[in-house]
Amino acid sequence: MFKRMFRYYDYSIIIAIVCLSAIGLVMIYSASMVTSVTRFDVPYDYFYNRQKIWLTVSFFVFFATMILPYKIYLKLIPIGIGIITATLLLLFILGLFGLGHTAGNATSWFKVGGASIQPAEFAKIGLVMYLAMVFSKRQEYINDFRKAFIGPITITLLIVGLVMVQPDFGTAMIIGMIAAAVMSCSGISLKTFFKLVRLAIGLALVAIPIGMVTGYVSEERLSRFTGAGDPFKHAEDAGYQLVNSYLAIGSGGIKGLGLGGSIQKYGYLPESHTDFIMAVIAEELGFFGVSVVLILLFFIVAKTLLLAKKCDDPFGSLICVGVGTMIGLQSFINLGGLTGLIPITGVPLPFISYGGSSLVLLMISMGLVVNVSMFVNYRKDKKNQANMQQQKATVEKGSTISLNSDV
Repeated sequence: MFKRMFRYYDYSIIIAIVCLSAIGLVMIYSASMVTSVTRFDVPYDYFYNRQKIWLTVSFFVFFATMILPYKIYLKLIPIGIGIITATLLLLFILGLFGLGHTAGNATSWFKVGGASIQPAEFAKIGLVMYLAMVFSKRQEYINDFRKAFIGPITITLLIVGLVMVQPDFGTAMIIGMIAAAVMSCSGISLKTFFKLVRLAIGLALVAIPIGMVTGYVSEERLSRFTGAGDPFKHAEDAGYQLVNSYLAIGSGGIKGLGLGGSIQKYGYLPESHTDFIMAVIAEELGFFGVSVVLILLFFIVAKTLLLAKKCDDPFGSLICVGVGTMIGLQSFINLGGLTGLIPITGVPLPFISYGGSSLVLLMISMGLVVNVSMFVNYRKDKKNQANMQQQKATVEKGSTISLNSDV
């Protein structure tokens, strides 16, 4: 049975994931070896070794998710989304009393032993699966806005709100946009789509003033817009990271300075192994290295969204929409931040940046996508076999009729 299953997996996606993960591991070693010692006072290979452990765990989770039929999760999804919501609520309560693990001015982590777990990362795939389940069951009345959308929108807003008050605006924005993509691709009419757009605009107009009054939208966060708009004018404060990112990218040129040759990672470029790792890739591997990473990311996103189109099961199709949107959005926001196209939000580059929670989430998500690809290819093969048998039967029937008429 397993031998037959393995025939139908899309191995091109698996190869792309392995290549990106390998590039990420090498670049984390290169980008962190200086700051590990000078900034964090740990061995030079500290982040590399930790990422190796996370990568091992992630691939185990990936293969487990890839093998188990994705529909097996249908009964577990309500429990899962409940646990995720409760965990985010607990994190919020701990943050109020100063008990949560805080990093980067956000109480977004639980410290478990030596590992930091970020529940908001798992909220992404949890919400994708929840929305995919709900809308796959509501196809008959998908355009009845109150009946089909009020519940899912409420759950989405609750999760986005709990992530936002950590505060983690980058992740909250991504979760909201992923949910919007899944809802938009759920089979709704244009009229229902514009209802969703009007609701989203209305919520944004309400949320922004509330955030400013309560202090969640602070001057520090608003300064990121000025830093992105004119980084060299604010090179000593808001534009510091972006200016050094430009220097790294510009120094790399076409061929790069060579693996390990980055100058900016010597304390000039903050978060060189996390949010700004692509700047180090540009400096060391140049245009060619950046192109390889971008092509692999684009390939994964494109294949995932094409798979969503091919899948005739709404549940599987919407999972692929959510995962493809998530990886595409995170890539755009990360690259947009380090090139100054958009304000810096602290979003890691998928498969490349250092981070255990992010990597495990991505591997779970892609395991689901590869599992959907297996079922799509299996159904396609069975359909082709049935068509061939039908054609064969038609030909044989025609031959029999011809012989009888000759007699």
